[in-house]
Amino acid sequence: MNRPARLAVGVVSAGRVGSVLGAALARAGHTVVAASGLSAASLSRAERLLPGVPLLPPDEVVRSADLVLLALPDDALPGMVRGLAATESVRPGQIVVHTSGAYGVDVLAPAAEAGALPLALHPVLTFTGREEDLERLATASIGITAASEDEAAWNVGEALAVEMGAEPVRIPESARALYHAALAHGANHLMTLVADCTEVLRKAGIGQAERLVAPLLSAALDNVLRHGDRALTGPVTRGDLGTVRKHLDVLAAQAPQTAAAYRSLARRTAERSRDAGLLDAAAADALTDLLSDPAEGQTP
Repeated sequence: MNRPARLAVGVVSAGRVGSVLGAALARAGHTVVAASGLSAASLSRAERLLPGVPLLPPDEVVRSADLVLLALPDDALPGMVRGLAATESVRPGQIVVHTSGAYGVDVLAPAAEAGALPLALHPVLTFTGREEDLERLATASIGITAASEDEAAWNVGEALAVEMGAEPVRIPESARALYHAALAHGANHLMTLVADCTEVLRKAGIGQAERLVAPLLSAALDNVLRHGDRALTGPVTRGDLGTVRKHLDVLAAQAPQTAAAYRSLARRTAERSRDAGLLDAAAADALTDLLSDPAEGQTP
């Protein structure tokens, strides 16, 4: 795989993702020439990860760069791309990259019309905006989307991902929305699930909740990634209605915010257990009845 020529990189903006990827590109030998950022957190982050890089308005960042890295929230990306194209900040021959998981390259159409090479490079990683993220990139993948017919663009995206230390994975434009929904469902909801778990333990008066559950949750994650549905365990998979009923009762009384999520996830666990042959149909039906939301079917 050919390495991209040494590039002048402009980062818009110096958030958690942009600063880390800018630092990764700098470590690969490219030069970060400018970044944008307004918040105190962005300024501090840029000082740590992009030392000596001037902070400029977005249009000036783009004009100074060969490789433009748009590390923006999903909702802000389309307007920024249109604005940069309208102000003629984008020029022919530039590489314009965004890091959003929700979009492919269609969102970069205004930049492509101005002659830039559009790429979507989405790091499959949660970012803290600190130095350790650079090391985590070495174990992560980057989802790449380029124009379907442009093999050279796909190759550029793959080379940039490898240079940043990650494994490139091609994601067709048509698959981008479902790809991102799957990742958000896994990562974001896992965080919510773990936070709920530790909060309920603290309500039970149990100290060091995070330390208590870390080995359990780490083992569960490792098992499901290795073995899929065969790793399912617990009272739902065993069909223990009495235990599940106790869980529902105590959560309704003492952690009602968590009770609805427990019902929903337990129903899905019952379905997967049944489909995997771990739970017979009669037990699955009984669990589904037990786990039905009491509010379902009621007229307002």
